[in-house]
Amino acid sequence: MTESRAELIGDCVHCGFCLPTCPTYVLWGEEMDSPRGRIQLMLQQTQGEPIGPAMAGHFDACLGCMACVTACPSGVQYDKLITETRGMVEEVRPPAGRALRAAVFALFPYRRRLALAKAPLVTYRWLGLPFKGRLPAALRTLVDLAPPPRRAAPLPSLVSAVGPRRARVGMLTGCVQHAFFPSVNAATARVLAAEGCDVVIPPDQGCCGALSLHSGRRAEAARFAGALLDAFAGVDALVVNAAGCGSALKEIASLLPDDPRAAALQAKVRDLSEFLAALGTVAPRHPVPVTAAYHDACHLAHAQGVRAQPRALLRAIPGLQLREIPDGEICCGSAGIWNVLNPAPAAQLGERKARDVLSTGASLLVTANPGCLMQISAAVRRLGGSIRLAHTAEVLDASIRGVRP
Repeated sequence: MTESRAELIGDCVHCGFCLPTCPTYVLWGEEMDSPRGRIQLMLQQTQGEPIGPAMAGHFDACLGCMACVTACPSGVQYDKLITETRGMVEEVRPPAGRALRAAVFALFPYRRRLALAKAPLVTYRWLGLPFKGRLPAALRTLVDLAPPPRRAAPLPSLVSAVGPRRARVGMLTGCVQHAFFPSVNAATARVLAAEGCDVVIPPDQGCCGALSLHSGRRAEAARFAGALLDAFAGVDALVVNAAGCGSALKEIASLLPDDPRAAALQAKVRDLSEFLAALGTVAPRHPVPVTAAYHDACHLAHAQGVRAQPRALLRAIPGLQLREIPDGEICCGSAGIWNVLNPAPAAQLGERKARDVLSTGASLLVTANPGCLMQISAAVRRLGGSIRLAHTAEVLDASIRGVRP
């Protein structure tokens, strides 16, 4: 039987193991901005206290990184609690807050709109226009985050396996990944094909619903996710190269409980590194002589529990030396759209992460989420540092092809 909300809240024994892993508690040291404190607020809400602006602010401050889920010795399902609570906050949000979120969600889940917005954002940042400081904070953050254009030829609907076919997989191309990092999708398709996979890439696929789900917009998330069910029917696995998207798709059955196709698809969802580790690699690797630091995207490490696989794949590349990042469990501050809605604390977390990354002395930062790539890159620039950044797929692709990542 599924636990009730009250039972989930009661699982917390207030031990405090979550505190040092929570980004907002690390920043502010406030009890109500820790997972333990937020659970106490949830308890008060179940006992009749309405969600007012102060309570909502503590819930909104949560990044949803799920580091607390990893740290908790009692198995508290904070992920379920905060997702449900965000939905309640959305119902009582004042008009001004709704307007900003409506604008954000009118852009990010739509690939064509993102593509149209990309050029002016990138141009604005690289021109360094003097009145940038007059922009609203959310728009200023978008300008800072916009990465340099990455070019890649449009992907066909089917990329055929190299050599004997070992699997037929679907590939999610995403929203932000598709608009800002098409080279990551191209690299992912090449890696999968090199490992003996026919790669099915539906050209009309849309958003998976991750941003909506993680922001409490459950009905919207279900609508987006439902549109993917037929697109990926008939594949052995649905391979995802963005941590947040993979995390959401591994919950698609709970979003669409009355549709048996959802449970069938959920069983097939795999992160790229997770899939390759299980399949076994056959494509020869060429040396990539580089010192690399691997950053755990929160929705890959904490939400999906995928940590060892990307490291094993990277360590198997000849010449690549892998270094660990200090305090690696602390979120970089991206967290979907959290950095757009909370630019000041997000910048603090980003710079904290950037300093930890730079302290490794690595010349390349590798991660598996587009939001992390943009967030850490922007923070490194603000600190005046320099490091190359790449997605895991791009490093694997470079090794297989014998080129520089």
